[in-house]
Amino acid sequence: NYLLGVGRADCTGPVAEIPLMGYANPDQVGGGLLTRLYSRAFIMADPDDSKRVVFVSADIGMVSQKLRIEVLNKLKSKYGELYRQDNVILSGTHTHSGPGGYFQYTLFWITSKGLIQPSLHAIVNGIVKSIDIAHQNMKKGRLFINRGIVENSQINRSPFSYLENPESERSRYSSNTDKEMVMLKMVDENGQDMGLISWFAVHPVSMNNTNRLVNSDNVGYASYLFEQEKNKGMLPGEGSFVAAFASSNLGDVSPNTKGPFCKNTGDSCDNPQSTCPLGGATMCMAVGPGNDMFDSTRIIGQNIYLKAKELYENASQEVTGPLSSAHQWVNMSDVSVELNATHTVKTCKPALGHSFAAGTIDGVGAFNFTQGSVEGDPFWDGIRDQLLGEPSNETKACHKPKPILFSTGEMTWPHPWHPDIVDVQMATIGSLAILAVPGELTTMSGRRLREAVQREFDSHGKPQMDVVIAGLCNVYTHYITTYEEYQVQRYEAASTIYGPHTLSAYIQLYRGLARAIAMNTVQDLPRGPEPPFFNIVNLTLVPAITTDRAPASKTFGDVLQDVRQQYHVGEVVGVKFVGANPRNSAENATEHNFLTVERYANSSDSWHAVQNDASWDTRFYWAKGLLGLSTVTIEWHIPQGTEPGLYRIQYFGHYRKRLSITQAVSIPFEGKSSAFEITNL
Repeated sequence: NYLLGVGRADCTGPVAEIPLMGYANPDQVGGGLLTRLYSRAFIMADPDDSKRVVFVSADIGMVSQKLRIEVLNKLKSKYGELYRQDNVILSGTHTHSGPGGYFQYTLFWITSKGLIQPSLHAIVNGIVKSIDIAHQNMKKGRLFINRGIVENSQINRSPFSYLENPESERSRYSSNTDKEMVMLKMVDENGQDMGLISWFAVHPVSMNNTNRLVNSDNVGYASYLFEQEKNKGMLPGEGSFVAAFASSNLGDVSPNTKGPFCKNTGDSCDNPQSTCPLGGATMCMAVGPGNDMFDSTRIIGQNIYLKAKELYENASQEVTGPLSSAHQWVNMSDVSVELNATHTVKTCKPALGHSFAAGTIDGVGAFNFTQGSVEGDPFWDGIRDQLLGEPSNETKACHKPKPILFSTGEMTWPHPWHPDIVDVQMATIGSLAILAVPGELTTMSGRRLREAVQREFDSHGKPQMDVVIAGLCNVYTHYITTYEEYQVQRYEAASTIYGPHTLSAYIQLYRGLARAIAMNTVQDLPRGPEPPFFNIVNLTLVPAITTDRAPASKTFGDVLQDVRQQYHVGEVVGVKFVGANPRNSAENATEHNFLTVERYANSSDSWHAVQNDASWDTRFYWAKGLLGLSTVTIEWHIPQGTEPGLYRIQYFGHYRKRLSITQAVSIPFEGKSSAFEITNL
């Protein structure tokens, strides 16, 4: 038996004018909301409450070092030494449709327009709040583990890299992706459902880089389906059951299962360079199983949800035993790795290769860089040397055969461009070991790491450990490929920033953590060098929030284009309002809801909300006009099973009004559509 607590809190942040984090496309800026983003927290404690482990999965691109430091500082001021570096794991789901701007290293400022405080605060506060809720609801409970295969939900997006791994190794696996989902089920002592964590390796990139609506992508849709089913009669985002679909070794794993095709000709571009005969690499895009990206997100999300549901219902293997956790800071730019008794190699200062700029078949880069380039390009290298300085010979030699595009480890203005100090962390709950990895391991890298840690536990008297990888934890360091995959320099290899021996270094480090946990010597592990914390207040190219204006003879919330009188299930209800910048709302309220769909109840002669802006069936679009004018369009895609009756849509916003030169206030307003009827066909 354990003491268990679960919690969920909103961490959406501003849904407009903020670059979305993931595709590194500066043009992909938020313009509304498809579904809210949540932080989901799980606290597990020994029966005597002597030890605790916290696992958080947040609907964000990745956890940044700044984010982690700020969350831990807040936890320390609230709870003292209860929640610490070693026993709090923060993991991002890796959605590519959440707001960016919460990083302290300069490289990430380029595409997310600097450091954006409202974005950072929303995530910090959401994570802390989810932990607070879990902390307040601790009760006796039991844990069960189950695992199973998820079909038709992933492909390897760098199969040519995967094939570089030794045949003897590949022949041990039936697939070039990890199809196994590991699921941890939580119930209280009376058998009442509390929540679950699922770990499954897939990129949440079913929504592509043309999307402008903030959302949690395929794994977020799986969470939504599971929570809606368990929290019966509650609106999305409400109810006590918490279902996290967390990231794992997803580095080379795409949900776009139809594979890569040339946008212009429709031919396959499944080749080592992912290029098209006409238009080169920028035309090569992978396609999901649905008829559009929304449909693909639902299909993949539902596959993942259905497997989790089956594993949850049939989970019988109980997790028992003590809790433990270990954490170290490591200077990843300078790790000596003993490959064998005679051979020692080193990691490198961080650097990104040319193919980093190519992007992937899930989101291509600009300027027609191609994947798999092992030679530099004199044109781009020349520009780079002029603007940013040439990489040192030492760094060039260390990263071979990677041609360096950005020598980020040697770039320090105005702050370092990439981290040197990285967190390695592991928590064990009975037989379950969670490896908190600060980046994106490829399929084979993940297999090697899990196996090495398992062997380490085996040889120190802890056989049969269930080892899972939690991805995108604690600090973002891009990708981690195998040494063999690194040699062909596709996107994932070009983004393996500490050089060809990055994986070997992590394997050595995580084995060290496993050994310390197995032998109960965690207290003897060196803490390592503390990461820097740059006190950057606000440095951003995001436009300042201006005063909102309504058109002549209209006011905020007025309907510009009304609904029809009648709709059927499967149709789309749309209504357009005089709007205001949604960033006003994000800065006003933590639990702001932009919209509700309401149904009229005859019995009580009143309206009741049946959907909110966290629903996957509603879409909230904001369009900025000139001189402070803007419009909001709300769509409701009427789902199967909607009861016939009378409905209306409400919009809630805040407009910004200047009181004086120095002072402005945000004033709440609302708008309503006319009532409309939903009838059966």
